[in-house]
Amino acid sequence: MTAMGTGTRKIGGELPQSPASPGLHPDNGVVAEDLQEPLGIRGQNWVRQHRMALTVADLCCIAAATGLAAAAFPQPDTGYLGAAVAGLWLLGLAAYRSRDFRVLGMGTEEYRRVVTASLITFGVLSILCQLLATGVEQGFFVLAYSSGLAALLCGRLALRRWLARQRTQGRCLSRVVVLGEQDNVEYVIGQIRKKSAGAYLVVGAALVSEQARSTLSVDGQQVPVVSDVRSLIPVLKSIAPDAVIVAGPVPGGSEFVRDLGWRLEESSTELVLATGLDNIGAPRIYVRPVEGLPLMHINVPSYWGLKHVAKRLMDIVLSGCALLVLLPVFAALAWLVTYDSRGPAIFRQERVGHRGRTFIMYKFRSMVQTAESDLSGLVDRSEGAGLLFKLHEDPRVTRVGKWLRRHSLDELPQLWNVFKGDMSLVGPRPPLQSEVAAYEKAVHRRLYVRPGLTGMWQINGRSDLSWKDSVRLDLYYVENWSLAGDLMIMLRTVKELVRPHGAY
Repeated sequence: MTAMGTGTRKIGGELPQSPASPGLHPDNGVVAEDLQEPLGIRGQNWVRQHRMALTVADLCCIAAATGLAAAAFPQPDTGYLGAAVAGLWLLGLAAYRSRDFRVLGMGTEEYRRVVTASLITFGVLSILCQLLATGVEQGFFVLAYSSGLAALLCGRLALRRWLARQRTQGRCLSRVVVLGEQDNVEYVIGQIRKKSAGAYLVVGAALVSEQARSTLSVDGQQVPVVSDVRSLIPVLKSIAPDAVIVAGPVPGGSEFVRDLGWRLEESSTELVLATGLDNIGAPRIYVRPVEGLPLMHINVPSYWGLKHVAKRLMDIVLSGCALLVLLPVFAALAWLVTYDSRGPAIFRQERVGHRGRTFIMYKFRSMVQTAESDLSGLVDRSEGAGLLFKLHEDPRVTRVGKWLRRHSLDELPQLWNVFKGDMSLVGPRPPLQSEVAAYEKAVHRRLYVRPGLTGMWQINGRSDLSWKDSVRLDLYYVENWSLAGDLMIMLRTVKELVRPHGAY
């Protein structure tokens, strides 16, 4: 628990059940017995089950990898070494808390912990073997590490997808009550519900205002108001949530949060603080206690350095390999484009890239040759978000073009842009010069990194996104990107190619 806040009003003594508390009155139609029935597995039982599944999966992956390495490099003591490696590897995964329920099912932190634990485990083992002159071939470690890490990540991905499906059906969720001022509570609940595979199930709201009401309407759905501040603790004992989320500032400030945390200890209910820093990724935030005062540090985003070099190397290797492998596909698609309509197979357009530098972006032509000159007559019919022009039924799109766009195959020639360095495999959408000219000041931050062949916009709805959401996702990526995050976006892009959403 981390308690932060401001204010001097002391919240002390017992919090008796208030007659004015709206949450559990029979007239409101919300009673404790109704709220005790979860949509999924009760409490944190699912956590123990999922951890057990992860442990078994990790053990199978590691055993298979060490067994493969032992078979490839047979030596008298290789079997014992494989068992030692497997045991230390499992201990490393446990030490780095790769099965912590707080990182399960969302974000890249789980994968980062798996990679870090694996790397350190094998680094230590390799050094020990050299110091002890065991004579074990380095190939054993290379094969065991590479195959084992790939298997671990694939196993985690498979279990994560299973967990996501469970969560979309209302299972394997942490039951939470959101507490705070009405506006803040509604915002936090709305953000939680936007993520269909999120980790929380909101079972109620607790308002700090004196206004009596039975429910809150959030995005058209009713959320029961189960309590106010004065009657919170008795109500929580009846509902038995897994956590209480404090949404924004509350009367009493840090003292209230501290006292609330103490009282939640009796029921093992977690206390979660919503900071409102919705554009800052978790890896950039860490808490440093100074004489009992927890200070939240936020790392400044970096736009150069070693990780950017690694990103560029990954772009060159992957795009180069993809260009070679997909040459027959390129030839087939180019023939289809020219066979379907008159004109060149490749469409060229000037876009704005890193730091405002312009470049020529390549795509398979999906429209008629006169598409750009025909645009002026269609501007008033635009269904796109903000500065973007989009039409669900654009008359300029050819028959083959509709199919190419639906599966994003028209974007494949941009692999050459990636190889040249104009673009990256993952990044914000490459804008037109006219769009950049209309940007507000903050939106120019999208140009701090290379534009991407895919990105947050493509895996979160593409053309169905509002302009505000599109900008928010791009700015979040610019300030919080990581190599692990890029790999996750690429994997999710493959899913979008098979089952497209928002592509037209």
